[in-house]
Amino acid sequence: MKQKIRKHYRMARYIMYKETLVDAKEHIWTFIGSFVGIGLIGFLNSQYITAYDNLFMIGSFGASAVLIYGVINSPFSQPRNLLGGHIISAIIGVTIHKLIPNELWLSSALTVSLSIVCMQITKTLHPPGGATGLIANIGSAKIQQLGYWYVLSPVASGVTILLLTALIFNNMTAARSYPKNKTWYKVWKRRYR
Repeated sequence: MKQKIRKHYRMARYIMYKETLVDAKEHIWTFIGSFVGIGLIGFLNSQYITAYDNLFMIGSFGASAVLIYGVINSPFSQPRNLLGGHIISAIIGVTIHKLIPNELWLSSALTVSLSIVCMQITKTLHPPGGATGLIANIGSAKIQQLGYWYVLSPVASGVTILLLTALIFNNMTAARSYPKNKTWYKVWKRRYR
């Protein structure tokens, strides 16, 4: 019995040790990619809109940055999920807000719930997408005034910037490969080259 306990203890220590190893190169590329992606959106925002009207920068982009730069092999981090999750949720958020503008609790709950189900149906589940839909309901008056333009900018333009940055910085070294499944690239290469 004591040997079993020691064996399990050693195994647990080994697993904990492996899980806490720090890969400095991985962290550096994560930092650079997320800094450039979010920084680029913020820079564009500062050039075209006053500092108090952060229309290009929405909170869900921070959560997306964690996924697409920090956990690049996660199914939630893949381009289809990033683009589809945000855009589908934004459309749902704006639509629900237009249908139920005065009941914030109801429109918020419907938006998040419908966004999750639609992302599941379309296989574009991206957790920050739920927040993108929610922001269409609880965001500032300027965001709510955008209506369906909210889907194009900040959402579509912002996730496009994040994706392009991720494609560049997540493939700078041989240790990182994004997206996880590159069959789309192989098909494109065969057709257009």
